Amino acid sequence: MKYILVTGGVISGIGKGIIASSVGTILKSCGLHVTAIKIDPYINIDAGTFSPYEHGEVFVLDDGGEVDLDLGNYERFLDIRLTRDNNLTTGKIYQSVINKERRGDYLGKTVQVVPHITDAIQEWVMRQARISVDDDGVEPQVCVIELGGTVGDIESMPFIEAFRQFQFKVKRENFCNIHVSLIPQPNTTGEQKTKPTQNSVRELRGLGLSPDLIMCRCSTPLETAVKEKISMFCHVEPTQVICVQDVSSVYRVPLLLEDQGVVSYFCQRLNLPVGIRPRKMLAKWKEMADRSDRLLEHVSIALVGKYTKLADSYTSVIKALEHSALAINHKLEVKYIDSADLEPTTLQDEPVKYHEAWQKLCSSQGVLVPGGFGVRGTEGKILAINWARKQNKPFLGVCLGMQLAVCEFARNVLGWEDANSTEFNPESEHPVVIDMPEHNPGQMGGTMRLGKRQTIFRSIPSVLRKLYGNVDYVDERHRHRFEVNPELKHHFENKGLQFVGQDVEGERMEVIELEDHCYFVGVQYHPEFTSRPIKPSPPYFGLLLAAAGKLQSYLNKGCRLSPRGHSMPSHNSRR
Repeated sequence: MKYILVTGGVISGIGKGIIASSVGTILKSCGLHVTAIKIDPYINIDAGTFSPYEHGEVFVLDDGGEVDLDLGNYERFLDIRLTRDNNLTTGKIYQSVINKERRGDYLGKTVQVVPHITDAIQEWVMRQARISVDDDGVEPQVCVIELGGTVGDIESMPFIEAFRQFQFKVKRENFCNIHVSLIPQPNTTGEQKTKPTQNSVRELRGLGLSPDLIMCRCSTPLETAVKEKISMFCHVEPTQVICVQDVSSVYRVPLLLEDQGVVSYFCQRLNLPVGIRPRKMLAKWKEMADRSDRLLEHVSIALVGKYTKLADSYTSVIKALEHSALAINHKLEVKYIDSADLEPTTLQDEPVKYHEAWQKLCSSQGVLVPGGFGVRGTEGKILAINWARKQNKPFLGVCLGMQLAVCEFARNVLGWEDANSTEFNPESEHPVVIDMPEHNPGQMGGTMRLGKRQTIFRSIPSVLRKLYGNVDYVDERHRHRFEVNPELKHHFENKGLQFVGQDVEGERMEVIELEDHCYFVGVQYHPEFTSRPIKPSPPYFGLLLAAAGKLQSYLNKGCRLSPRGHSMPSHNSRR
């Protein structure tokens, strides 16, 4: 097993996740089996209880693990399926060591950070690296490990120490370290500064890890003199200094690394079993990157949410929209709208904000209401859904978005004025959304309906079912505490809001579709988590087709795109 550790310096949020994913991608394209582990030094057991403003969105895995959004990058780039143990946190390590201590496993020893915590980290990594993440069940050959945060943080010290010991345990030819650092370019002089990188590499080497590759994040390509300076002060060859400048799309990052000889360096440094391959191996990435740069037609989608100040809050949603836009050869324009700005209270307090928000909504070609928690901004989302329904605008509601679409329909079509979710109004006379029987109100962490669940399509005609390739059922990932009240189902169906997908028992409402509307779909699950660049998620794909005015012709042609005539890769439900 070969281990590649990715550490970061100077600042966090520098792009370690994309670089780790890209390294995995170029090694996978050489025919190797690659897995990935993300280490987060915070004390939380998992990412499930975070606000999206802390670390971006919470990504959900097949097994119900609530993890860091970087695992979403790994899954999309490498097209693999990870488990909750691929995300390692300080909380998980300490919990496992403390549980062992309570059981008496340490036989009267003093339990310390070194060796007990550091040993637990190494054992976890070695155990997890061997678990297959591909559909073929083959054990991985390379494990990319990303250490979150910045070198020098107090909280990541035990992890750095663990890997210092680990490099000797697994031998030099099986372990290498990539250090990602920032090269700032102050506007005053415009020159690229190497001092932060020198300091960060010195700190890393002081802790016992010597970087094999220094990947420099910069806004413009590295100058040769700067590269040589880093090489001289950081104890590496100039060929080991890799420039990762800002590029037009993330699809270009694997190509950028490949062009600078990263694969050949790994082959020689880690004795990888890779033959000399023709340069066709990243052809599909190049084709995608070129296509996304050449797109001329635009399609605009209004994203009506409550965490719109941070784009990372909706990473997977944006990626799912991008994958679908690329498939129909349109350039995506996302209009972020804070749902609270659409509410009448904003009209009184900040009228300019109110009118700007509505102007954004009315000028977009499709409306997307993603998931969320808490009451703030829900009335604004309901107003946006009402507008999309009445104006016959393409609409997709995900999770909470689907529940609010049901609330909106109940209020304005069925005439139940106080219809609401018990999450927001426990006293409502028409609780159209209720909390699920298995929801445990005492414990917040890990108590939702999580992970991969099956949705069965009913026999009534359904647009979404056609988009999925006329399958009988789909497996998608869930993350919710509340559900549409099944007892009120018939009221909605009599008025044209059809529950076309339900869970295996037929008790949970999973998919809604409105009759006589160009595209009005709500899904209780999160389809964005399984969207891939080459296999867009059908609910999002349908939204973009409808927004671009191509949905009907696509369905009429038996789910084929014109004019090029290539059909969309069908989502086989048994994947």
